[in-house]
Amino acid sequence: MSHEKEDFRSTDEEVGNNPVPSTQNHPGQLTAPSPNGNANGSSEMVSLNVLQCSYFGIVLYTNNRFGTEWFVLFGAALCGLSAGIFWMAEAAIAISYPEPHNQGRFLGFWLSFRVGGQILGGAINLGINSNRDTAGSVSYAVLIVFIVLQALGPFAGLLLNTPSQVQRTDGLPVKLRIANSPLHEIKETTKLFFTRNFLLIVPLISQAVFTEAVMFTYLSLWFSVRARALGSFLGGIIALILGNLLGAFLDTKRISLKTRTRSAFATILTLQGAWWIWGTIIVTEFNKTQPSYDWADAGFGRGFALYLFWVAGFQLNYMFL
Repeated sequence: MSHEKEDFRSTDEEVGNNPVPSTQNHPGQLTAPSPNGNANGSSEMVSLNVLQCSYFGIVLYTNNRFGTEWFVLFGAALCGLSAGIFWMAEAAIAISYPEPHNQGRFLGFWLSFRVGGQILGGAINLGINSNRDTAGSVSYAVLIVFIVLQALGPFAGLLLNTPSQVQRTDGLPVKLRIANSPLHEIKETTKLFFTRNFLLIVPLISQAVFTEAVMFTYLSLWFSVRARALGSFLGGIIALILGNLLGAFLDTKRISLKTRTRSAFATILTLQGAWWIWGTIIVTEFNKTQPSYDWADAGFGRGFALYLFWVAGFQLNYMFL
């Protein structure tokens, strides 16, 4: 145990006078303040918000089957509210449960679970729509399968270990709790939004998440049903591999913290810029030619590869930020 605690201390020393945000407030206790979380309600909160996913699956089904549009807008608004709470809960768990020197690797695991659903969904979608080589919407049978799987999600969420059940190698207990009143936490979080460090990172966050809207729109406009299903499946595999590789690199002790962070930052942003330039060229061409590519068509690989690179860039940005 002494050796493990030495690793814990050396991690903090390595950061120096500019520590990364940490949930360590004092020896023996870790807290992740949140207006919506508490020590024993993390699994219940995750389960409750996962339940909303099956509801949104029903929304998509009615739109696909009957063309109902108002339900999509209502469902999207409800999904946004629910997703915000869900992401807050899972982020608190992902940051608080592991030791500081394992946070990068643990974040990779967390994002692996997230894209694991995409891989499963992509495989189902690809299997059901493997013969659909033209543009159009997916079969509503796909959405029925998704609704069933999503309805099982809340029960899986209840299997999540509570903070008191987590055993860390450094011996410190994990305690997710509200350090002060919820109003105090909201005020402090609002203040953080206006700090120099946060405002400087907003442009990076914006360009990273904007990619998601662009790449999915791109895929739906220019590719067949089965090509889109293939993109969903392969994109999840790529995201899983790259996310874990980046997490392992950021946690390695063989390279200094400054070199790790700066080299990762430079590499990710340089590649992201390259994808945007390439995307601008290809989309400009597609707007003129109006193609609808299937994987059997000539030229498919050139346009499809851009989508996969966008997925890779999004995952790396998401993981790093």
